[in-house]
Amino acid sequence: MRIALEPTYILHGRPYQESSLLIEALSRTHGRVGLVARGARGAKSRWKGILQPFRPLLLSWSQRGELGTLTGADQVASPPSLNGEALFCGLYANELTARFLHRSDPHPDVFDSYRQLVAELAAGELFQPVLRVFEMQLLQSAGFGLQLEHEHGSLEPVREDRWYAYIPESGPKRREYNAEKSATLVSGSALLALKSGNIKEHHLKELKALMRSLIRYHLGDKPLKSQSLFYWQRPPHGWMKRIWLYYWV
Repeated sequence: MRIALEPTYILHGRPYQESSLLIEALSRTHGRVGLVARGARGAKSRWKGILQPFRPLLLSWSQRGELGTLTGADQVASPPSLNGEALFCGLYANELTARFLHRSDPHPDVFDSYRQLVAELAAGELFQPVLRVFEMQLLQSAGFGLQLEHEHGSLEPVREDRWYAYIPESGPKRREYNAEKSATLVSGSALLALKSGNIKEHHLKELKALMRSLIRYHLGDKPLKSQSLFYWQRPPHGWMKRIWLYYWV
């Protein structure tokens, strides 16, 4: 099978054999794909400087088994400028996407959501709200959609003035607010804000705890490496090298 000029983003890459790269990419039509870019690490590689994360690319490849062989790569627009926290958020989204999606399982909705996320991060939008919306959309596409409209086991609508414990497999279950257990509760106001995508600052702490809990539940015990980047302090030298080592190793 030969695929030509497919809209694609690079999610992750690592050295492969002597001078090649093994790439995980998100394509619009074919979903997550594994590609071998032969000779990509060579000094005279035709793809030098192109196979980078967050850049909108048109990739071509041939595929017979699980891994394809890259045959062409063209950058179709200027790469977005992601720095500091925006870069960390992008790396987190890349790892999350690679972990939740199976190879060769098309998800054009995820591709469109990812493209919008990268654009919003590059534009300097508030990072946490756009991440929460992307996480929600990714879970939905992976088959773990959130119930945000009705209470668990009933048709009772979620109300802004109530508090809930969120059951991963079924949805929100009403609880009386208790300050000692507040870290495990989420307000109806925050749930409805997540559904609408209109997330306010006072919702962020609740929704961050909720989404981390759900992601941990569905992914299991293996931690997300990218989350550790948020806890690194920038040293005088080498912090970008750390990012590079994380991304391409």
